[in-house]
Amino acid sequence: MKGITDEPQYSVSLLDGGTALSDVINHHIEEQTLSEKSAFFVADLGVIMRQHVRWRTHMPQIRPYYAVRCNSSPAVIEVLAALGSGFTCSNKSELELVQSHGIPSEDIIYSGVCKQVSHIKYTAKNGIDLLVCDNEAELRKISRCHPNAKLLLQVSTEACNPDDEMGITFGCSLKDCRRLLESAKELGVQVVGVRSHISSTCDDDQVYSHAISDARCIFDMGEEVGFSMNILDIGGGFSGSETQLEMINCAVMSMVDLYFPSSTGVSIIAEPGSFFVSTAFTLAVNVISKAVMARDCQDQKQSELSANEEPEFQYYMNEGVYGSFSSKLSETVIAAPSVHKDTSLDLPVFSSSLWGPSGDDLDQVVDHCLLPELDTGDWLLFPHAGAYTLGQPLFPPTDSTPPPVHYVISSRDWVEMQDAGVTSETTMKNFSWIPYFLCSCQTEAALSVPA
Repeated sequence: MKGITDEPQYSVSLLDGGTALSDVINHHIEEQTLSEKSAFFVADLGVIMRQHVRWRTHMPQIRPYYAVRCNSSPAVIEVLAALGSGFTCSNKSELELVQSHGIPSEDIIYSGVCKQVSHIKYTAKNGIDLLVCDNEAELRKISRCHPNAKLLLQVSTEACNPDDEMGITFGCSLKDCRRLLESAKELGVQVVGVRSHISSTCDDDQVYSHAISDARCIFDMGEEVGFSMNILDIGGGFSGSETQLEMINCAVMSMVDLYFPSSTGVSIIAEPGSFFVSTAFTLAVNVISKAVMARDCQDQKQSELSANEEPEFQYYMNEGVYGSFSSKLSETVIAAPSVHKDTSLDLPVFSSSLWGPSGDDLDQVVDHCLLPELDTGDWLLFPHAGAYTLGQPLFPPTDSTPPPVHYVISSRDWVEMQDAGVTSETTMKNFSWIPYFLCSCQTEAALSVPA
């Protein structure tokens, strides 16, 4: 396989039945407390496997194509590849990443809407033929640089929230599809299917029904123009909730049976991202500074607290929106963390805000939450930290690197993965599996993830 060496690249700690994920987190916090107190992730690969089982149970007719931009951790790529997922990539670096894990080119979709010419040429050179397109300018670039491309026509869908601007900004409109199909025919570029853009914030399963109905219209247009289309991509928007998955499957499959019965030979795919990884990762951060102020003080930089006023605390952490919490810059709401220390149930809580280390006014991770009073050096745990947290850090600071990831899997989950045909000898050669022992003699080599 391209890019695969004989030496394993990732260490995964195998947890016995008596070891919980919290034990692993506690151990690494103890290690960091004695050293740099750096932030770190703990990733439970068993969660990814169980999410895959949920998908296969509730959406058996829809093949997942994992959205790599959600979490580009190489270990995630390898696990999902071993479980049979395809992949959607938004840029060249993601394409190179999945190809380095031996993913067949036919299992890769180049989903970037605004593509660099060099990236299109890369896909042509490497046999990646499935590309997304939603306008004539992109179509003409593709026709010049990748004439053998097979296009998925990206179509905007009815926004599930009228105030959600992100729900209406991507994809061509239904009325523009015929013109784009005719242009593709004139340029000799093949159109093989439709891709619906559905916002990740959408919680209305009926949006999928509208998208499939629109897709049927576009398939009919394509047939009239002279294309034989056979791929329906219902897009993303999967939160990870099993209830949501059941609702979407009910809405989608009734429409699929109506408009795309099995006799049509149309393949149905989707692009889950957060669904697989959100709950698999926990981020541990350290409180590096604190400030106290009057509750309603307008000047948040300077305030004096009188004896009768209730305090409000600002805590500064060693990760912020220019690093692992960059999704906050796109208006994602970061849930309040849990406090990693013994606290009495009747301990008073105070209005608190959480900030990154930059000192920038934009570097506010959590606007408001209720926490007991913390001290510098305390740890906070963000349990659903797998989505949009593991990219390259933004500036400032420019010299920072993403926190390390410590991978674990329970022995039970590992046995279930083997029963499903996933083995380190055949499909996960980049992993070394190390028994995890909670003891003072535990070595650093058995816990760390090689760079």
